[in-house]
Amino acid sequence: MKLHEIKLNVNFCDAVLNGEKTFEIRRNDRGYQRGDQIRFTATDYDALSGSFVPCGHEIDDHLYQIDYVISGWGLREGYVAFS
Repeated sequence: MKLHEIKLNVNFCDAVLNGEKTFEIRRNDRGYQRGDQIRFTATDYDALSGSFVPCGHEIDDHLYQIDYVISGWGLREGYVAFS
């Protein structure tokens, strides 16, 4: 089991917290597996720096477990969807 610390655009944070958004589509550069845990860091785009920066959100304090991982099936090569 791994702990993946990944950025999440602040626009999606409330939907994840309330259970409306139950999946992520990500490049599989971390080897996501069932049973792994996710810790999101809420980020927002900062035009001055030209990058995404942490912005502080309640989601930063939550851990999520990956229960399902799928690749292929219309996903771009090298990408997975997990829930």
